[in-house]
Amino acid sequence: MGRESDDAVPQEYPYFWSKESSIALPDFLTKYKPSMVQNDGTKPWIWVEGSKRNPDTSSAAAAISEAAALRTKCRREWKRLRKNDDSIPMRSSKKTGAKSKKEVREKVVQADAAEKLKEISIKYNYVSGKWLIFAPADRVDVIWSKIATSLASGALVSTCAFLTKVATSPTNETPNYQHVICLYIPDVYDKSAVTDVMKILLRYHGVNLSGVKSDLYTGIGKCLDSKHSSGIPSTVWKNTALLTDSEIKASDLKDAYFSELNAVSTSAAKSEEKKEKSFIDAKKKPIPKKKVQEDDPFASEDEADVQEAERKQKVQAKKKSVKRFQSSDKDADADQSDKPKTKKKKSAR
Repeated sequence: MGRESDDAVPQEYPYFWSKESSIALPDFLTKYKPSMVQNDGTKPWIWVEGSKRNPDTSSAAAAISEAAALRTKCRREWKRLRKNDDSIPMRSSKKTGAKSKKEVREKVVQADAAEKLKEISIKYNYVSGKWLIFAPADRVDVIWSKIATSLASGALVSTCAFLTKVATSPTNETPNYQHVICLYIPDVYDKSAVTDVMKILLRYHGVNLSGVKSDLYTGIGKCLDSKHSSGIPSTVWKNTALLTDSEIKASDLKDAYFSELNAVSTSAAKSEEKKEKSFIDAKKKPIPKKKVQEDDPFASEDEADVQEAERKQKVQAKKKSVKRFQSSDKDADADQSDKPKTKKKKSAR
């Protein structure tokens, strides 16, 4: 995939994960976080491979060589247009049909160069590229983890995406540093497939996309942008060329993601609030104390059981004694009632 330092995975690289790796993906993502891994020149990227097969890039070197020659030609044309060339007016003319320098630059240099680069890519079957995503340092771990997981076993599995990488951290502290995340696709000129990936990234990840760049563009060498001396555009597709802002809004892609995210956050907040309330209520309730025998507060549970059994035996014995006593009284009364009554003699007067 282009130059090895940019788009090709180095051999025996510890910061690369695939389904054949001995470590599970969640453990890999926890172990190697882009915010924690510093690039000392040997580990610029962390990679995760999807389940789809990487495209054949055996003709990449020939494609890059021809594209580099085109870049040099475009640079010379760009410099010529920037000079005071009287043959090219500053403003266009409807009467004569003359084009302004700006129009000539956009048509001759940018549009024509982009079309020729496409022809070179197709000629050598070197059409792979990547979606560019930028993530701030304080959020890169979460964004990267979700995209990598999605590629391996989530929503991105249904797309043509096959590989992703994230830039590690610089060794020196860099204010407002942005980590670039690349999500690779096999054919940047397949507009339908590229758009499908875009929709998934917006709907399920809510990321800020920065366009689609061809690996051939990366392989040319220097970063191409609108200010580059060659005038070649930096990306094959800009976001609005695939989906306009109104289309994105109409399809509720990003809004649906953030609505779902807010719902999860609200649900989690309510759950935490409920737990906290339950904890407070439980704290308010008096805790019943165990009844401890006053005669021996240090007695063990076994001793307490024995003492309780002895107490019950005494109570039972006492009840039996009372019953026996009551029974004796009844028998005595019965004996008295059975004796014949003697009449008293009247005393003589």
